[in-house]
Amino acid sequence: MTRPEASRPTIRLSLPPEWDGPPEPALEAAARATLGRGRAPTQDAELSITLVSAESIRVLNRDYHGVDDVTDVLAFGLGEDPLLGDVYICPEVAEASARQLGLDPDEEILRLVIHGILHLLGHTHPEGEARYASPMFELQERLLAEVRDRT
Repeated sequence: MTRPEASRPTIRLSLPPEWDGPPEPALEAAARATLGRGRAPTQDAELSITLVSAESIRVLNRDYHGVDDVTDVLAFGLGEDPLLGDVYICPEVAEASARQLGLDPDEEILRLVIHGILHLLGHTHPEGEARYASPMFELQERLLAEVRDRT
């Protein structure tokens, strides 16, 4: 008797045609590593990761959060498992932030994939400087290091 194959989360990536950032396998590895650390079973989850323009993320931020400004990442939960949610990332904002902080832009995109998914899984952080010492950010950086070591 054969055992049924374990189901895996469905991850959909929507990248612009001119995308030259982290390759799809690295983005998917970051998503899978993060989902594997979730607080709830996510094997039947569906997740989309979409890279959008600064104007598009500004409109999403305005319409759904009441903040008429650009941001680097937004995460929207779409209900209970198995449907987990959508993560929107603005590479333009992420790359500018990475340059300002002296970080690798590709690594910053992977960090934002992880960050958005952690929010979908229920993790939170305080605003301001305290966010960088929060358990969520510590987990985010551990996951990023794991993904970086594997890719």
